[in-house]
This record gives sequence, C-alpha cells and structure tokens, in this order.
Amino acid sequence: MMKFADIFSLAFRTIRGNRLRTGLTVSIIAFGIMALVGIITAIEAMNQKFTESFSSMGASGFTIRYKARNIRFGGGGDGNDMKLSKKGKKKERTSNLDKKISRDQAELFLSTFDFPSVKSISLFGGRNSIVSYETLKTSPNVMVQGGDENFLALNGFTIETGRNMNSIDVQTGRNVCLLGFDVANKLFKQGYRSAVNKVVRVNSIPYRVLGVLESKGSSFGFSRDNMIVTSYNNVYRNFGGAGSFNIAIQASQIELVPAAMGEAESLFRSVRRLHTTEENNFVIDRSDSIAEKAMNSLGFLTISATVIGLITLIGAAIGLMNIMLVSVSERTREVGLIKAIGGKRKMVSRQFLLEAIIISVLGALFGILLGVAVGNLFALVLGTGFVIPWNWVFYGIFICTLVGLLAGLYPARKAGKLNPIEALRYE
Repeated sequence: MMKFADIFSLAFRTIRGNRLRTGLTVSIIAFGIMALVGIITAIEAMNQKFTESFSSMGASGFTIRYKARNIRFGGGGDGNDMKLSKKGKKKERTSNLDKKISRDQAELFLSTFDFPSVKSISLFGGRNSIVSYETLKTSPNVMVQGGDENFLALNGFTIETGRNMNSIDVQTGRNVCLLGFDVANKLFKQGYRSAVNKVVRVNSIPYRVLGVLESKGSSFGFSRDNMIVTSYNNVYRNFGGAGSFNIAIQASQIELVPAAMGEAESLFRSVRRLHTTEENNFVIDRSDSIAEKAMNSLGFLTISATVIGLITLIGAAIGLMNIMLVSVSERTREVGLIKAIGGKRKMVSRQFLLEAIIISVLGALFGILLGVAVGNLFALVLGTGFVIPWNWVFYGIFICTLVGLLAGLYPARKAGKLNPIEALRYE
C-alpha cells in the first residue's frame, strides 16, 4: 500500500508537469489573497500612524475644542452634526452651537483651572504661508501654528537648537518664531543651526528665529516639519482671529485624567455661559481615544478587503474545480492503469485532493508575500515600520487550504470512482 509521502510526491510531480495550468490557477488564488493581505497590511500601517500622530501628548492628556476632529473615512455627515437633546432637555441654540472658543474664554479657563496639570492654548494660523530669508523662500504651503510656552511639550515637539518661547514672548505677541526642521534646512544652506537669531519673513512679516524644532517626519502626506510656531497672540494679530482656540491639558498622573476631564468640563461650561438644560457646544477629546476612534473608523476598509478577497477566492475555487475535472478527464487512462496494478480508490482520490490543496496553498504563499510587499509600500510612504499582519497570514493559509479541499473534493471522488477497465479503454 502506498504511503502518504508517496502520494504527496506523485501529486507534486503531476503539478510540476503541468506548469502553465498550475501557474494560472496559482495566480488567480494569489491575487485574491494579495488583495486581502495587502489592504490589511496597509490598514495596520495606518493604525500605527494614527497612534503616532494623535497620541503625542500621551495617555494622560486631553484637549478642549469647539468641534470634534473630522476623522471619518466613510458614511454620511461631517462628524459635527448636532445631536438631539435628551427627553426633558432643550435643544441647543444654533447661535450658541456655532460659537467658537475665543481667546478670552481660553485664557479665563487656564487662569481658573487649578487641577494639577500642564495647560496650553493654541490657535491655527493656516497652511499656505510663505517663509523667506534673503533670496531663498519656501513653497506657499508652510503651516503656521500659534501656541504658548507649553505648546511644544504637550504636542510632542522638542527643540533641536536655540530656545523655546517664554511667557513674555507669548504675552506681548512679538514677532518671534520657531522654525520646523524642513523650513530651516531649506532657507539656511549653511546648516539649520545658523538659523537662530536670524530674521525671516513670514508672508512678508519679519520674525526673529528663536530656535529650530527637531524633525518629526510626515503624517498622512503632510510634513510635520514644514511649519513654524509662534505665540497664539501673534497668530491672532497677524493671521486673523477668525479661528477657534484649542486648549490642551496634561494631568500629572494618568489615574487623575477622568477627574481632570470632569472638572474641566464643568468649568468650561461656566466659561461658555451654558445653562444647565443646554448640551455642551464644545468637545473634550482624550488624546489616546482620538487614535482609537480613527482606527475604528477604518473598520469598513477591513470588511471591504475581506469581501474582495472572498469573492476572488470563490472564483478561484470554481476555476480550480474545473481545472481538476479537466485533469481527471485527461488522465483517465493513467487512473485506470493505477487501479489495474492494485491502486485503491482512496489512494486515487487522495492524490487528486492533494493536488488541489497544494495548488491553493502555493497561491496563498505567493499572495501573502505580494500582499505584505504591496501593503508595506504604503507603510513606506507613511513612514511607519515594517508591518506583517500575522493573524491574516494564518487566516490566508487556512482559507486557501479549505478552498483547495472543497474545490478538489468532487473531482477527487469522480477520479476514485472510475472503473479501471473502462478507464484503460478510454481514448
């Protein structure tokens, strides 16, 4: 009686002898797995980037803003829809809902919030500024961000050379700034360290450079080094005060964050002059929960990838079954000869079944390699580390083994039932 190893060897030699047919079938299966694993790998890379981008304040930080971050990747709405009030409560006044956080409100909150924490005010100044020094200038895509002396620490920035802004710089709103790493390198060819104390022009307004920020890399196509930081009072004066101020808070201990958020909400409601029956017209975001929300919003991509992969694999299973049926017809005389010299029905069935499984697993292996490679090209663009979705690697091998088993079952049984005498007479 033939051993399993002999049957496996015979099946493998048969597959190797039909390279064109095997190659086409393996390619179809590999494409389905590549789509599945590639998209999952890219999603994991995006999850890494979200965690790096939104958790720079750490788990003990949270922010107060007048509207939630728009981080949706699908579905209707803009993420800022007004919620209906609970039963017994009034709806928010439209004028109150659209009321942005003013400088006076932000400063009043910081002066009265006495919970053990580090606090910071910031104001966005736009993404289309031009910074110039002598004959050199940047493209009109430099981001201007206003903050205070705690802004860098609460947003994960560090000084590469020079000094940070101090309270006097912030209070007076004088024209001083910190250059992002890319901006400094572009304007100062002799080296970014020479930028300190030089006077650059931001949209033709002169600013003295206090320091240069350490490189932070890019985030979703936007360079976090292509920016300048000045005081929020300066942004308010020189770049228009139409924007809403943001408040960042970092509690002294992670255990104190819920209490700090509760006290901050209560105090800011009074700063915003909200009645007890009115809903909040501001949002409090815990920094680590922002990344979690963003990652959850990518869930539909995982579902889409799974559906695409499964549809492709169903098509591959049908193609594999047809190819195996053709193989049974072509090798009818071979099957008859095996049975005539004593080969059992089970042995013939196992050989054809193994052929189908081997083809499917080969498709899975090639598809996984291609999928990981394609997904990590996206990771390379985002600047994250090498990603391998190990759980989906094993899922892919398991699914393809199952596909091969189901696709080869009927042809294998058909081959096993062939009458040896009729098979030998087959032309």
